[in-house]
Amino acid sequence: MLWRGRRQSDNVEDARGQGGGLPGGFGRGGPGRIRIGPGVRGGGGLSGIIILVVLFFVLKACGIDPMQILAGGDPSAQAPGGGGNVTETNAPASDEMKQFVSTVLAETEDVWKGVFQAEGETYKEPTLTMFSGQIRSACGFASSASGPFYCPGDQKVYLDTSFFDQLDRQFGASGDFAQAYVIAHEVGHHVQNLIGVLPKFNQMRQSMSEGEANQMSMRVELQADCFAGVWGHFTAQKGILEEGDIEEALNAAQQIGDDTLQRRTQGYVVPESFNHGTSEQRQTWFARGFKSGKLSDCDTFNNPI
Repeated sequence: MLWRGRRQSDNVEDARGQGGGLPGGFGRGGPGRIRIGPGVRGGGGLSGIIILVVLFFVLKACGIDPMQILAGGDPSAQAPGGGGNVTETNAPASDEMKQFVSTVLAETEDVWKGVFQAEGETYKEPTLTMFSGQIRSACGFASSASGPFYCPGDQKVYLDTSFFDQLDRQFGASGDFAQAYVIAHEVGHHVQNLIGVLPKFNQMRQSMSEGEANQMSMRVELQADCFAGVWGHFTAQKGILEEGDIEEALNAAQQIGDDTLQRRTQGYVVPESFNHGTSEQRQTWFARGFKSGKLSDCDTFNNPI
């Protein structure tokens, strides 16, 4: 993908190096679903106070500011010679990743703005928040284990870019357009939110059984794949796709299908637990959107999937 030198979106928040908590997301849960983990109970008593006082002076003697830790800072960044997350997130590689993410998001903005205008509607751009480790969203806490996800509550896409390394090393899905497909899929959920698909689904699943909710979730996810394909269709018309880019996206879709993931992690598949779609389904719906570029061809609710 010829992304360098193109417009970058201003709707990217960089929260790398900050903290938050638990799962739901790209290939691992429902759209924008964050599960809240149990609370942590604190202890007390005189012995605990004594330990804290001793620890305070020990840290001071080591050249570490205890108040910085209490404020959520990185102690290794305060210690002499310490590296820490702060240094890592300011590395040139991280800057290039932010440039890439910002460029891909800008490309989605341009495409969906045009699609909505053609329908006489206005496209409201989402915000993409880059984070590392943990993050708090309007949907609750999430960790890197969540994978990328979209939260309808604040209309933000959340992305720990370490997922791209996992996509490459663990799933065998490399390439910048594979990464762009991931972002376009989550933006697809934002489009669903704007046109009313997500609100309706979230309302309906409250009265559904787990099996019914999984089936409906598959249709939601496959539509987001199709919307990612629609984005790819118009992006290809700009002449910025390279040979092999579409194959990268299709390979990524194949590697994160429910059946493929279950075979890889547990050695067998449980079809009734699928909530994103099989590898074949994910590839088919992405390719369908890419071929036509029409939202009407992405109706996963009134067509067989």
